[in-house]
Amino acid sequence: MSRRTIRLISEIFRQVMLLTGAILISAPALYMLSASFMTSSEIFSPHLRLLPSQLNWNNYIEVFDRFNFMRYLSNSILVTSAVVLLNLLFSPMVGYSLAKFNYPGKNILLLFILATIMVPFTAILIPLFLIVRNLGWVNTYQGLIIPFALSAFGVFLMRQFMLSVPDDYIDAGRIDGASEFRIYFQIVLPLVQPALITLAIIIFVAIWDELLWMLVVTVGDALRTLPIGLAKFREQYQTRYELMMAGSVIAAAPVVLMFLALQRRFLQGMAGLSGLK
Repeated sequence: MSRRTIRLISEIFRQVMLLTGAILISAPALYMLSASFMTSSEIFSPHLRLLPSQLNWNNYIEVFDRFNFMRYLSNSILVTSAVVLLNLLFSPMVGYSLAKFNYPGKNILLLFILATIMVPFTAILIPLFLIVRNLGWVNTYQGLIIPFALSAFGVFLMRQFMLSVPDDYIDAGRIDGASEFRIYFQIVLPLVQPALITLAIIIFVAIWDELLWMLVVTVGDALRTLPIGLAKFREQYQTRYELMMAGSVIAAAPVVLMFLALQRRFLQGMAGLSGLK
């Protein structure tokens, strides 16, 4: 068997394995989308149905009619957008400071930030709640947003990218008389744009899917977000799985659309983080 034949067989095998993996990974999401258009009888049919007999758009209408879904959706959009914007404001600043300035205790501060990444959120849940309660932020947007306004992972991510920014650019800006803020906003940030988009996507997904903190710090439905809404939806309509699937599709759509819109920049950011840039 020639090398060319072996190479061709190897390439075919690789493509088959990639296709198989893609099908296995996407199958649950595709079935969720398909089930959102089914009726209850089709979902619980003795024979597995992969496609609905007809597109039942009434499931999506019923989700909004029978459930306070728009309130949960608007809360999720507001809270997630605010957290992402605050992280994009503060995390690059801290990362720039750790990467390009020298001052006493900088390495200790970096080690402390890295150590906080290792701490599970459940370990700090009670102390964090007590702080929020003493500030009077229980069942407020501040209580939902401020605890996540700065991410230790975001600081570390931005520091790693800031290290790749040539010091000559910064020195040239200082020689030209530019202020530190102007250097930061007009020179440094444009050079780390892929990292900013990567951070935005990671924070967006994490906060959009956050359930535990949103459940602990809210009372009633006024400020609750989509993950809580979906959990409550299951309690209210235990047999209406088609409505649960419709609600899940609506909840997943913003994350999917955001990734599709920014996937090129996201992959550039991940390549830079892994050292492939």
